[in-house]
Amino acid sequence: MELLSPAGNVEKLYYAYAYGADAAYIGLKKFSLRIKADNFYEDEYKKVIELKNKFPGRKLHCALNICFHNRDIDNFIRDIDYFKQYPIDAFIVQDLGIVPILQKNFPEAALHVSTQASCINREAVKMYKSLGFKRVVLGREASLKEIREIKDAVPDMELEAFVHGAMCIAYSGRCLMSSLLTGRSAQSGFCSHTCRWDYDLKCSGGTSNADDFGCDKKDCNNSGSKIITPEDAVKIAQSGRLAVEEHSRRGEYFPIYEGDDFTAILSSKDIRMIEHLKDMKDAGLDSLKIEGRMKSTYYVALVTRAYRKALDALDGKISEQDAKPFIDELENVSHRESTTGFYYSRADADKTTQGASDSAYDLCATIGNKLTEDEAEKVYGLADSTRKKIEEEFNAMHPMAKEARLRDLEKNPDRKIIPVEKKDGWFMYSYEPLNMVDYSSELEFVSPDVVSVKAEKGKWLLVDPETGTVRNWVCNGHKCVLYTEYDLQSGTLLRTKDNGYVSGQVRDTGR
Repeated sequence: MELLSPAGNVEKLYYAYAYGADAAYIGLKKFSLRIKADNFYEDEYKKVIELKNKFPGRKLHCALNICFHNRDIDNFIRDIDYFKQYPIDAFIVQDLGIVPILQKNFPEAALHVSTQASCINREAVKMYKSLGFKRVVLGREASLKEIREIKDAVPDMELEAFVHGAMCIAYSGRCLMSSLLTGRSAQSGFCSHTCRWDYDLKCSGGTSNADDFGCDKKDCNNSGSKIITPEDAVKIAQSGRLAVEEHSRRGEYFPIYEGDDFTAILSSKDIRMIEHLKDMKDAGLDSLKIEGRMKSTYYVALVTRAYRKALDALDGKISEQDAKPFIDELENVSHRESTTGFYYSRADADKTTQGASDSAYDLCATIGNKLTEDEAEKVYGLADSTRKKIEEEFNAMHPMAKEARLRDLEKNPDRKIIPVEKKDGWFMYSYEPLNMVDYSSELEFVSPDVVSVKAEKGKWLLVDPETGTVRNWVCNGHKCVLYTEYDLQSGTLLRTKDNGYVSGQVRDTGR
């Protein structure tokens, strides 16, 4: 089975490939349901081509899954020569109007039906096949039993399904809540994730019929919580008088009506099928899709890595024992409670949760290529120049000034400028800081084939590549190289424990 990972920008595309994805899916600005992802534009096609060459055989899928208005069609046609520069292997679409345009202008690219099309039966799959589609990304409501029936009926159609990540309380993700509450349409790529907000259950409509609900009138109003008896529960649920109010939007109510067949609302659990990959393979799936073009680089890398190892174990390439530590790391990326979705039972999909996804770790930095010998010698040369300059300036000082300088440095050692010294068996790596790191930080390296390695103090330094001096700390925006005795795999990430994380607690992320 193909492992398909999300890529919201070029950096995430690299980590998707580096950590084991067979294919990755991207979006083009204005034409994807994840407008707030960085997506791809301008001259980034050149970087994408470089990545495809660096990872031969990996596929690139492009999501064009919005509902197109006339203006969207016109804009796409206007920019079509630009889009042709991307090495796209397949387009993911839900709007059939774009199909003939793609077939004419991208004859070598395959067509994939988006999950937004809610394709969940064999007859629909046959219809899409007749239109020239190569693959169907099945609606999330399809069970494994139904998927097997579809594959048996249309064996030469590729089938793809979601294996991990967030789900919407909506039919195949076609949510209207965001548009209703914020005016931002999820179907045009502007989802505000209203289903993840914090809500209170209220009784709307004032106090005129409070006695009908068996509650105290003083407690039944637009600013207080509804007090009910158990006997009143069914009547109230079916009254149309209940609403939810979001914490930061007081006075705005979202009405609720529940019938006899009660349905879960708002925030769904995340889907997680890593323990059931054999069942997905037996169902006839050709591709497993990880959700998350708006997720972090850290999320993309570690989730992709976990499923890569799990699939390799399923195929007998590695042992289950070898794969287990990588799978266990899924607990260390942002996630909510998990479920198996609709694959076994709708009841599993109907279970809800609350709060934002959370992680026990923060990503501190991305670590790039090892510096070449010439690049490292340049840094050492800058260090020597800085050392000589410091010595010359110190020697030129008045003796009393020298004594004052030495007393100051003894009192404030962090002010001392330390040129880096060449160490045998140490390596320099390009280093892109994302969060603050200093020498008190407890750091861990994670890479495509190493679960994690604690970076022991004294075995790494942060160096300014423009002066060759040791930095006391770095944060986002600082130029830096990592100097260490660790021989790191390409694509290594640097993480640190989030001290504010408490397992089992939902934190306010400040949404």
